[in-house]
Formats: sequence, C-alpha cells, structure tokens
Amino acid sequence: MPRSPRSAAPFTGRRIRAAVVGAGAIGRGSHLPALAQLAAEGETEVVAAVDIDAIAVEAMCAEAGIPHAYTDLDRMLADQRPDLVTIGTPPTLHRDQTLAALRAGAWVWCEKPPVPSLADFDAIEAEEGTDGGPYASIVFQHRFGSASTHVRRLLAAGALGRPLVAHCQTTWYRDTAYYAVPWRGRWATEGGGPAMGHGIHQMDLLLDLLGPWSEVRAMAGRLVHDVETEDVSTALVRFANGALATVVNSVLSPDEVSRIRIDCERATVELTHLYGHANENWRITPAPGVPAEEAAAWQDFGPDVPSSHLAQLRELIAAMRAGERPRSSGADGRTSLELITALYKAAFTDTTVHAGEIGPGDPYYTALHGGAPGWAPAEREEASA
Repeated sequence: MPRSPRSAAPFTGRRIRAAVVGAGAIGRGSHLPALAQLAAEGETEVVAAVDIDAIAVEAMCAEAGIPHAYTDLDRMLADQRPDLVTIGTPPTLHRDQTLAALRAGAWVWCEKPPVPSLADFDAIEAEEGTDGGPYASIVFQHRFGSASTHVRRLLAAGALGRPLVAHCQTTWYRDTAYYAVPWRGRWATEGGGPAMGHGIHQMDLLLDLLGPWSEVRAMAGRLVHDVETEDVSTALVRFANGALATVVNSVLSPDEVSRIRIDCERATVELTHLYGHANENWRITPAPGVPAEEAAAWQDFGPDVPSSHLAQLRELIAAMRAGERPRSSGADGRTSLELITALYKAAFTDTTVHAGEIGPGDPYYTALHGGAPGWAPAEREEASA
C-alpha cells in the first residue's frame, strides 16, 4: 500500500482518528480506556478495530461503541485512513502491522516488545516519515508519570550528584499454564524470554533515567520451563557516565517485584512496585550532609500522575499535533532493544558486548538467539530428536 500523503501537522482543530489492532486483553484493557479518556477530553475518537477473530472484534466494538469492525488490517487502513493505529497483538505480528500502518500514513503506538530483532526495528524506522511523521512509538508507559519525570529532571540537572551504582530487578512468576499459550516462550513468536517480554519495561526506565549504556556482560538460564527462550537472566551493565548496574529478569520468583535503585553521590533513589508506579512508590534518601531544605524539595513529586498507557498516550497525541517525533520512538526507542540484544549475545557467547557493535552481518542483529548452540530453535529440535 503506498504511503498516503499527509501534511506535517494535519491535526489542528480536530480529533485524532484512532484505530485499535488487537481485541485481546491489551486492546480492551489498556488501549481502549486510554483512548476513551482522551475522547472524553475532545482529543481522540476511535473509528475502527481490527482482529482476525471476527466474534471478538465485533464484541469489542459493540461494547465500546466503535463504529467499524474489521478482520483485515489493510482493508481497514484503506477504508478509514486513521491518524493513529495502536497495536496490541502478539509480537510476531508487530513488524508487518506497523509497516502497513506507516505506509498508509498513520502514526503507530505499538506494545512492547516492538519487534523481535534490531533488523526489524531498523526496517520500521526506515519507513517512518522524515519531517513531521508519521512515526512509530513503543508502549513504554513506565517512563511516564509525575515521579519518573521528577527523578529524571533531578538526575539530568545533577542535583543528586553523579550516578554510581544501580540495580534493576524484574522478578516475576509465570507458571506452566502461562506458557501453554502457543506463541509464548518461542523465539519466532515472542522474540525472547523475560529479558525481552517482561524486564524490558524496567530496563527501559533505567536507561531513560541514566542515559546511554556502554557495555554489558550477562548469563541466562532455562531452569524450570520447557521453552526455547530463557526463563531467567542476569547482567552487569556499564553506562556511558561510568555508573555500574546489575540487572535481573526472572519469571521464577513467587514474591513478585519490580525495582530500580540508583545510588548517586548525594542521594539514593528507589522505585518499588509491580506493574505500575505512582508517587508513593518512589523514595529519595539524601546522603549525610545534604541541606534539609534541598532534600525536602526533592520529595516534591508534584500532583500524582501514575505511570500508565494514558500518560504516554497523552504525550504522544501532543507530539502528533506538534508534528514532532515522540519519545520512545526512533533512536530513543531503539536503545532498550539494543541493550536486550547485547544481553543475549553476551550471555550466549560469554563475551563483553559494547554498544553499537551489533549490526548487519552479526547473527544477533536478525535473531536474539543468534544461532547459539543450545538456544537456537533448530539446535533444540536436533537435541530432542
């Protein structure tokens, strides 16, 4: 489908016409409520929904008052010409659906993981507009909200001193019933294990707070589940600013928690939550000698805006109206996928991987397993034969 011509900022004075792709839990439970809230504020209108399951998409449209239900994405794009397409389908579909929407002139907001490989991500970025969009943004809602914004500003301004040590923990629990869903735990359909599908949110937030990473060493294991991917990984990450971090991603942890801790010269910042955070989930502990008035000011996170799909979508809509590239797109969105790719390469090759080294010609550029013995799908099939 050829790209539909759009002006750089065509949305002034009207609602953003949105279409939802995927009638599952993400589309119904996260995308639609955020779009509905912005519709109530006069910002958006949902004009269509798409799913290969006709019964599911028709039921979703009837329930939400969406006028048009489709089972064919290309037909919907041609008929409705939406301004924004939100994608909440399994990861293996993300690349083709994102490309189709971009070629139709629509901006895209796609659930994590965005695509299974850096090669796929680069193909999407190459399809984006060059001046005012359309752009494809990743759902990284943990970056957004009052507290993360406040802490990011403190760190960027140097108020907390130089970042020194960090911990990033996504220790969740998933049982065998979770992996009974056919596309889970497989490289071709999920892209990766907990590093890609679960810990990506905390790693992305850590990068958003600390800036670029420079090198990574890692280990991965398949300790419990009979899957192609890992079910636990650990990593050591050095950042460009010199900070050192430990990263743990697990689906083997009954006491579930998501945690980030950053020790700076003048304070420790801690975030403890599970699937989303508010002001109350953050704590800033000043170092001895920090003036009480300054430390007290650090505790003012402003009016509580929890991390959420709504918080990110509101910022995305503002970027669309301004004709500007949104956060979590392009190079800004790629950095987390590059770190995850490097984590897998470091784990499977027992080497240190540096930022920028994985590109065309590297086996990890096109698949996160990199063809590694014992991890690549073909290797496992041969071993079990």
